[in-house]
Amino acid sequence: MAVLVTGGAGYIGSHTVQYLQDRDEEIIVVDNLQSGYHDAVKVKAFYSIDLRNEQELDRVFKEHHISGVIHFAANSLVGESMEKPYEYYHNNVFGMMTLLKVMKDHGTNKIVFSSTAATYGEPKESPITENFPLNPTNPYGETKLAMEKMMKWFDRGYGIRYVSLRYFNAAGAHYSGLIGEAHEPETHLIPLILQVPLGKRKKVYIFGDDYDTKDGTCIRDYIHVMDLASAHGKAMDYLRKGNPSEVFNLGNGKGYSVKEVINTARVITDHWIPAEVEQRRPGDPAVLVASSRKAKEILGWNPRYEELGTIIEDAWRWHKNNPDGY
Repeated sequence: MAVLVTGGAGYIGSHTVQYLQDRDEEIIVVDNLQSGYHDAVKVKAFYSIDLRNEQELDRVFKEHHISGVIHFAANSLVGESMEKPYEYYHNNVFGMMTLLKVMKDHGTNKIVFSSTAATYGEPKESPITENFPLNPTNPYGETKLAMEKMMKWFDRGYGIRYVSLRYFNAAGAHYSGLIGEAHEPETHLIPLILQVPLGKRKKVYIFGDDYDTKDGTCIRDYIHVMDLASAHGKAMDYLRKGNPSEVFNLGNGKGYSVKEVINTARVITDHWIPAEVEQRRPGDPAVLVASSRKAKEILGWNPRYEELGTIIEDAWRWHKNNPDGY
């Protein structure tokens, strides 16, 4: 009985594969390597195919007894989605439709979905619970919400149960330093900051220091990638027990400001990281922090690596050992 991990060579996917392998799960990975790296995963069954290729995906299901799917494969850059909405709908939504059809055809009835806090748009309050209105402000968030709705109807029509995990700012790396975050282009705050001590950029930018927060900069909820990985494992266990479809937020429940992240990185890297204040970016909420109470109560999930220092220390170990990525 194997678990198929789509997008398993990506950042969160590769860490989840490692977590599941540590639990002695049989893992099959499908990844078209558009943004993932084959070197990030060590599995016997790796298929470099596009999820939208129904014939090739069907072959994977025929060659393995797949009991459940963890679905990461998707385009995920907010800014790019504004410029390329067609590509995002075609890859994300059509990819999900193809995957669910093949699952239906082969009687695979469990899927854990990598969703996003972007489904909420720009909430006016914090912390964010699963009951908040869903009002995405970009095609990326819209496609993820469309994928969630598609799973709801496949559940009702074909009995394919799902868990959708809406998470916040993934960060950090595996404690071994052997796998970590490598994006091109890089858009996430922590790796951008760490590029300064690596000599890859001269400074970082703070977009706005006049927000109604403790130090004037935006506050975000950073969650360690290995805590995300464990949540996917617990979500699959939840479905294996026959439980109904559900949606959970994943976050630390505490927020850190941009200045706090920069100052913590300065201490850990022992490098003065110049920071320059720029104008606010349109649509950046002052505070985005998750309530993960539901996931803790129902899944029994609790983040182990909550401290910002731990998250950045693990990220720094990876980036220092692999300055050019994979």
